[in-house]
Amino acid sequence: MFITRVLRKRWVLSAIFIGSLLYFLVSVFSKSKDLVLDEYEVKQTLRKPFQWQPKVPDEPEKVGNDTKIFKCRNSVQGIHLIADERGYVCKREDLGPGNCCNVRATSSKRYHCESCMSNKCCAVYEYCISCCLQPDKQTLLSRILKEASNEPFNPFAFVEDHFELCLLKCRTSSQSVQHENSYRDPKAKYCYGENPPDLQAVLN
Repeated sequence: MFITRVLRKRWVLSAIFIGSLLYFLVSVFSKSKDLVLDEYEVKQTLRKPFQWQPKVPDEPEKVGNDTKIFKCRNSVQGIHLIADERGYVCKREDLGPGNCCNVRATSSKRYHCESCMSNKCCAVYEYCISCCLQPDKQTLLSRILKEASNEPFNPFAFVEDHFELCLLKCRTSSQSVQHENSYRDPKAKYCYGENPPDLQAVLN
């Protein structure tokens, strides 16, 4: 009888402890989620209006006897090719002093879609960016931005202009991968369109 009372008391204390622990964990998770959502909403509110037009002109400007050098953002990582924010792609050695492609260099091409296919997937990252920056892609990209805005955590929430959007969109992502360890299409894994690359047959 004594043992039964002791066991019952321990069971009650254990149940109280487990209930308190679960309540604590749920409360912490709920508050953490609210904080993340609040931070997300604040950043969304503070983001600048989206810019489609490039801010950097094609040619350096003459200011009196001096030439004003403009600085470009570019794709940075390419060993051989670089894409800049104006839509030019060029060889790395043809970058100008402001990190813009030298438009007079023979390697420089604007809105270049070499290696890109009709499904809007490309074999080369820099060509994907250059092709994505074409003005006629704005309707497509606007639709992608609108659809993504309905997602709880929009991957494009903090891009501020056309160039940043294309940089992010052309990077490989989970959409480019099948079975977690192989590309859906190894020959065209950089995509700026709405759909992932075409699914390729798995070779045994």
